[in-house]
Amino acid sequence: MQTNFTDEALRQPHIREADRVLRSCVHCGFCNATCPTYQLLGDERDGPRGRIYLMKELLESRDDDDQVTQETQTHLDRCLSCRNCETTCPSGVEYHKLLDIGRAEVERRVGRSYKERALRYGLRKALVEPRRFQALLSLGQTFRPLAPAPLKDKIPPHAVNVGAATPATHARHMLVLEGCVQPGLAPNTNAAATRVLDRLGIALSSAPEAGCCGAIDYHLNAQQDGRARMRANIDAWWPHVEAGTEAIVQTASGCGAFVKEYGEMLADDPRYAEKARHISALTKDLVEILRDEDLEALAPRHDKRLAFHCPCTLQHAQKLGGAVEGVLTRLGFTLSPVRDPHLCCGSAGTYSITQPTLATRLRDDKLDALEAGHPEEIVTANIGCQTHLAGAGRTPVRHWIEIVDEALTPATSDAPRAASVP
Repeated sequence: MQTNFTDEALRQPHIREADRVLRSCVHCGFCNATCPTYQLLGDERDGPRGRIYLMKELLESRDDDDQVTQETQTHLDRCLSCRNCETTCPSGVEYHKLLDIGRAEVERRVGRSYKERALRYGLRKALVEPRRFQALLSLGQTFRPLAPAPLKDKIPPHAVNVGAATPATHARHMLVLEGCVQPGLAPNTNAAATRVLDRLGIALSSAPEAGCCGAIDYHLNAQQDGRARMRANIDAWWPHVEAGTEAIVQTASGCGAFVKEYGEMLADDPRYAEKARHISALTKDLVEILRDEDLEALAPRHDKRLAFHCPCTLQHAQKLGGAVEGVLTRLGFTLSPVRDPHLCCGSAGTYSITQPTLATRLRDDKLDALEAGHPEEIVTANIGCQTHLAGAGRTPVRHWIEIVDEALTPATSDAPRAASVP
């Protein structure tokens, strides 16, 4: 794609990066064929190719150009950031990088209404601090029967906590990111991962000082706050890295995809660039650890038919499509086929809150595809997808590692059972 940036504009790092991405696009339109919002709305501006043209026009225009309007922002806001287009693109266009630049620029020029600013600020403050989120979640659960239907769907009932797993002592040691909302919404996920890895001779523990990965701030256009969280996590993990920790394990694929890009996002920070690259190299999704182990020796006991929903952050961002399915199959689980597994469920971080109508349509379509094979449970690899899909109140949805842990744990009559997020 030809661009028309001035020499003065190209002296700005974000414009140089945008110019590089734009020039790799041959505007073939293959991306539209797999774009969830284009399939729903049929508007060129709600597909990747149309949004690329909108961003090109935006970035090449002057600050006072009246063509940069609320309409441009609307079409960029509707993008799920699912990166399905990147998987489809024959030219390797790094669309998500251009989208981050375009969104930040249109935010600067157009701004938002007070209502939108309040919602986005509230999401950032409510979700990124685990203790605050758990307090708000507990309050919402208490008054859930009184909440209006759209809000009620977003508030899961209390999860049954089967108890934290005590990290064992092994020669192999890894860190795990606790996350922001996962400890409140699905407290058993990391505990289950700890128990399963313990059986494989791997000790898993967290660094208490580590917090939100930064994705929520970053993708709500508070990019400097997002970078501050990246740096804080690097500081929290670094002593463990120096002590020889083998990997930084992510049980939420959304966090994993983001932490794997710390090195790129902090590349211009002289203090953190090298550390960030090292942290990204150490970061592994849980399935990357398990798939290299002797899983057959675990000999799980189970008889459930499952459907696996592969999050966009796992298959399109981390390029790990099929990895979880491979592990579950090796462990002997029966997986039902899923139609169009590449399509997004509509969760997409905070998208289900900022774009509820589109998110609900995508969720219901995804559930229809997942339930076509009549599974007893749906499993996934990201807390956002898990909560969003479960909010429909249809087939139970859980993290796949909980199913594995349950199959490895001898059943007893008095043992509490991990609840799904309905």
